[in-house]
Formats: sequence, C-alpha cells, structure tokens
Amino acid sequence: MLLPWLSSWLPRLWLWSTALVLTLGLLQLTRMLARRQKLLRALDSFPGPPSHWLFGHAKEIQEGGGLDKMMLWANTYPSAHSLWFGRFVGFLNIYDPDYAKAVYSRGDPKAWDVYGFFIPWIGNGLLVQDGPKWFQHRKLLTPAFHSEVLKPYVSLFAESTHAMLDKWKEKVRVNKNVEIFNDVGFMALDTLMKCLFGKTSKDQTQSDTDYYLAVADLTLLMQERIFTFQYHNDFLYWITAHGRNFLRACKVAHNHTDKVIRERKAALKGEKLEKTQKKRHLDFLDILLGVKDESKTKLSDMDLRAEVDTFMFEGHDTTTSSISWFLYCMALYPEHQTLCRKEIQEILQGRDTVQWEDLAKMTYLTLCIKESLRLYPAVPQVYRQLSKPVTFPDGRSLPKGGLISLHIYALHRNHTVWMDPEVFDPLRFTPENSSGRHPFAFMPFSAGPRNCIGQQFAMTEMKVVAALCLLHFEFSPDLTQPPIKQLQLILRSKNGIHLNLKKLT
Repeated sequence: MLLPWLSSWLPRLWLWSTALVLTLGLLQLTRMLARRQKLLRALDSFPGPPSHWLFGHAKEIQEGGGLDKMMLWANTYPSAHSLWFGRFVGFLNIYDPDYAKAVYSRGDPKAWDVYGFFIPWIGNGLLVQDGPKWFQHRKLLTPAFHSEVLKPYVSLFAESTHAMLDKWKEKVRVNKNVEIFNDVGFMALDTLMKCLFGKTSKDQTQSDTDYYLAVADLTLLMQERIFTFQYHNDFLYWITAHGRNFLRACKVAHNHTDKVIRERKAALKGEKLEKTQKKRHLDFLDILLGVKDESKTKLSDMDLRAEVDTFMFEGHDTTTSSISWFLYCMALYPEHQTLCRKEIQEILQGRDTVQWEDLAKMTYLTLCIKESLRLYPAVPQVYRQLSKPVTFPDGRSLPKGGLISLHIYALHRNHTVWMDPEVFDPLRFTPENSSGRHPFAFMPFSAGPRNCIGQQFAMTEMKVVAALCLLHFEFSPDLTQPPIKQLQLILRSKNGIHLNLKKLT
C-alpha cells in the first residue's frame, strides 16, 4: 500500500520543491537586482573603467595584473572610481587622502560583502564586529598590546629569528639563492605560537605545521572568492570544490585552536592568576582567559576562538608579507641596507640579540621599514560600508549603505601626494619631511577608530627580525627571478621572493 502512495506523491513533491527553489531563487535575484540599481545610483557621480556585463572588473583584475591595473585606473580617474566585483557588488574605490579621511576618521563597519566571507573561518571576532560588541571587545583586548606586555616578546621574536637564520646558514652552504617568503612565514608562525599560546619551538608539532598550511590556504581561498562573482552566493559556493576546500581548511584551523584553548583551560584549573603572571611572559591566551567586562562576564569559548583565529590571521600573513618585502627592498637598495646595518652594529655593540631599549634607537631602520610599508603595504585593500551618508571635499557624495574600497597600495603611490612615488626614499619619514603631510596619506595599518589594534606588536617584531637579519646576512636581488606582485588579501609574490644571501662574519 505504501509504494503506490509514494509513487503518486513523489512527482508532486518534486514539483513543489522545484517550484519552491525557483521562487526563492527569483526572490533572491529580485533583491539583488534592486540592490544593484541602488548601488548604480549611488556611484553615478563617480565614473570608472568600463566593466564586463557579468564579471564587472573582477576578471580584468585577475587576468591583467591586479595591482598594475589598479594603478592605471587610479592615474586615470582622480581621487576615486567605481569598482564592480561581479554584477551585483559595486564599490567606490578611493586612493586620495581627503577621501580616506572622510570615511576612515569615522567608525563605519567593515563591508559585509567582503568580510562576511570570513565568518566561517574567524567567527565574529574583532575584525568583523560592529557596534557595541566591537567597542566592548576592542576595549577588552587593548591591554593585550600594551608595551609592558610586548617587552618580553622581544626575546621571543629574537629566538624565532635566530632559528630562521640558522636555517639560512645551512642553505647558503649549498646555494646562495634563497626563497625567503616561506621561511619568513614559518618564523612568523613560530613567533605567534609563542606569543599566543606560550609554546616553545620544541613544542611545535605536525598539528602546528598543518595549521600554518591551513591558514595559508584560507587566505588564498578567501581572495579567490572575493574576486569570483559566482562564489558570492553561499549555496553555490559550498557545493563547489573551492568551497569544500575552504571548509576543510577551516576545520583544521578550528580543531587546532579549540585544542589549545582546552589544554590551557585545563592547565589553569585551580591555578591562581598570580601564579600565571609569574611566567616569563603573559601570552595572549592568558590575557583573553582573564579579561572580563563591566558585568564580570568572561569571553565565551566561541568568542575566545574567534579572537585567537582573528589574531592569527591578522598577525601572521601580514607580518610575513611586511618582513619579506622589507628584505627585498634592502636587497634592491644596498646603500640603505649598509646604513641600517651600521646603525644596528653601533646600537648592539657586539651583542647578538636585541633588547626592548634598543628599538627606540633604530631610527634609520624605522625609516626604511616605513618606506617599505609605503611601497609594499601588507594589506593592499580594505573595505567599509557606510553607516551614514558621506560628502567628500570635492562635493560628491555617497549615501548610507554605500560600499567603500580603500586601495592603500594606490594611495601610497599617489603622485599628487608623494613626490617620485616609485622611488625608495626613507627620508620621506623624517620629522621635518613628514610634518606637513596629510595624516591619511600613509595608512599601512589603516587609520581612525578601527585601525589595526596590533600595529605596535607588528612594528616591534619587524624591527627585531630586520635588525638580526641585516646583522647576519648581506642581501642582494636575484635578477633572474624578480617577484611578481599578486593582489590578494595579503600582498604576496606569485613566484616567491628570491634573494641572494651572503653570510657575514
């Protein structure tokens, strides 16, 4: 009796389910078309390069060398232009300091059309939060980046750097040419594992290596999703191999973070905070486990994981990129490399390690780091969604809900702001040369209330690593394999960064 009933109803169920899917799809398409018309009206005052009817500018960026293409457009359209990722997501792409100030001096939220894709990986952490929860978490996490917390990290930065230098010393015995990006990446991971979780180099496991590889995969997969319009739809994305790889990498990252948090909580059971604070240094996870809001409420396990994964994403790949491009600049400009090395040798006076007090004395090295961050910002592009209308100095405006893309790479090479912007000139950042510069002309760590909370951590690590690298090696470019800049979430090189290394005695 059951089979005849099923055979008569199955076709109807199939028709109803098909009709429901089609109806929901039509509603979604209607909403997307309405939103596109709203964005078109908003961007009407901002002419831009011709866009493909389906791909927008995304395919042209991917196929035509993204950063070079962006610079071509930035030099063609003053201050800003429209930028479409597919047919339904349109941004105002800005690269003018007055435009940047108009938006980034406010606290507008991150653009959900981009940062919403981060949620399956980093959860609702500080990077993507908005409103009262963002303010609360920012306030809770700020003490974790205080100088008193950072001071003991200097020895950890040095320890991980020395391990990388030992690896390079072995490599140059066979071949003076070294691809540095990958080695710097593992060094940065080692550092973060120590600062985040209190691990030592000897504690590192295969799980930690898998975690590093998963994070590297996730950043690449994220960028590909942003620039591939059909991946913007969640349903379509999760059924693709690309989406499944993303979820697989998320699982590896989450399992690692959850395991470390569980182990730390178990270790802290019955242990008083005073005992924890007597450790050689107070790591980031110790601080997260101890913070409480005004109502004495601690972070939930979900919030803990989100903030740990956020810090790992923001602090690992960005540092890897910044240090690698800095060493590339030193290789290209040996006169500045020599001046930095001389300064470091005079400060350290024969010591083979760096102390907190040394960092403030590294004035020329700091100038060179800033100039490398100008030319090669670790995060070349960031996004906002307007919580209220904005009017720019030239009278043009964008309504509430408008999407903003700040192209930091183009801003830092804007010829109306920087004299000879393609030239490596650290003296731009001396006090006398930078005093009259627009405060929003240099934004390697973003700016305003939502600037990078970890910028002092990053600058401290960069100084330590750079100083020790220049103390032990002389760097020169491999002219046969110049880096091919690649527009991703993080500024990378498609073929790595190959340098010739000479060990110094």
